[in-house]
Amino acid sequence: MADQCVFCGIVAGRIPSHKVAEDDSTFAFMDVNPASDGHLLVVPKRHSRDLLDIPPDDLSAVTLTAQRVARKAITELGADGVNLLNCCGADAWQTVFHFHLHVIPRYVDKGRDRLLLPWKPGVAGDRVSIERSAQRVSSAVT
Repeated sequence: MADQCVFCGIVAGRIPSHKVAEDDSTFAFMDVNPASDGHLLVVPKRHSRDLLDIPPDDLSAVTLTAQRVARKAITELGADGVNLLNCCGADAWQTVFHFHLHVIPRYVDKGRDRLLLPWKPGVAGDRVSIERSAQRVSSAVT
């Protein structure tokens, strides 16, 4: 799988990209289909399919790199905020099956920001359903 993975190809230098940052474990580069000005991706250098597959040390490294570049998006690009987004599985919008975090700078100026919320925060969910889900996940985690 890793030999056919577009992100592995980017990390290896076989596929061109606009690199933003690199360390021993991670590689950050600009997204070619940006949701906002400065939208970039952070990937582990080692191939992992998704959030359920990535080893904890690679997940930590990717998150720390995402935090570092998010800070720079605010100071260098004048972003008003930042979203981190991970999509795990095709039904959750994952299209490249190499774990990655989207670092999406957000702007008050909508000419620089094309991302819209897919749901309405502040609209209450069904309390019984929420409680059932909490109980099922909680009992499985502990």
